[in-house]
Amino acid sequence: MPATFVVVPMWQGSVSVRAMSHADGAIAILGDLPSSATELVEVPVEAGEALGTGVLRYSTVLRVRELTAKALGHVPDLAITIGGDCGSSVAAVAHASARTGGDLAVLWLDAHPDLNTPESSPSGGFGGMTLRAITGEGADGLALDESTRISPDRLVLGGIRAIDDEERRFIDEHGVSVLTVEDLSDPTVVIAALEATGASRVFVHVDLDVLDPSALAGLSYPMPFGIAATELTALLRAVVARFPLAGAAIAGFAPGSLEAAADDLPTILRLVAALTSGATADVA
Repeated sequence: MPATFVVVPMWQGSVSVRAMSHADGAIAILGDLPSSATELVEVPVEAGEALGTGVLRYSTVLRVRELTAKALGHVPDLAITIGGDCGSSVAAVAHASARTGGDLAVLWLDAHPDLNTPESSPSGGFGGMTLRAITGEGADGLALDESTRISPDRLVLGGIRAIDDEERRFIDEHGVSVLTVEDLSDPTVVIAALEATGASRVFVHVDLDVLDPSALAGLSYPMPFGIAATELTALLRAVVARFPLAGAAIAGFAPGSLEAAADDLPTILRLVAALTSGATADVA
C-alpha cells in the first residue's frame, strides 16, 4: 500500500536542553521526503501551559495532538509519522488502532519506556508519558480512549536502557514484554515477541535514541550501548516483511546544527526506507 508521511515538528513534549531542536530535526527530514506524499502539521510556536495537569506545556501538546489527528484523518492508507518528540506518536497510534479495529501490537523501540504518568513523572515532560497515554492512562485529551487504547499485553518494548520506578512497576504488574538491545540484533526474537501478543498487525515507534550515540549525533537523550544503525535497519525490514504495518513513527531527531543534520540524514532515511519497504511510496 502507498505510504503517506505526516511530519509533526513538535518539541513541546521534550524537557531536553535541545528540546526545540526536535522541530528542526523534523523539518530536516521533511526536506528529503516525497512532497506529493507528505503532509506538514503546523505546530504552534508557543510553549503552552500546564493548566494544573502535571504535564508541562499541556495546552500546546493537546493542540498538536488534535492537529495531528486531523492530518492523519486525511490519510487513506499507511501513515508514517515523523516527529518531533515522542508525543507525536499518540495520535499516530490512535489512528492505526482505529483503522485496524484494535487488532494491533505496538513495537516501542526507545532507550526509555515512556510509561510515566503526570503524577509519577520526575520532569513533567509528556515525551516520558507517551506510551502510558497510549495504554489509556494520562491527562485528559492525551490518553487514548477505550476504543483506541492499546492493552499492555500488546506492547513489546525494545532497547530500553533507562527505567523509572513507576515504569518498572507498570512493566512488572502487566507483564509487558521487554527486549534488550542484544535481543534486537536477532529479528526472530522480536518477531516471536510480537507473535505472542496475538495481534495480526503492528505499529512501530522508533525513538532514535534506541541507537547507540556513535550512530547518530542528533540525539536529545543519548544513551550508551544502543543498537547499531545497520542492525536496526535489518530489524525494521524483517518486522515489515512478517507483519502488515498498520502505522509507524520516527521521533527524537534533535540536530545541533544544519550541518550536523545533513550528516545524520542518510542514517535516518535508511530507517524510513526500511519501514516503507512493504509500501509503494518512494523515499528521496
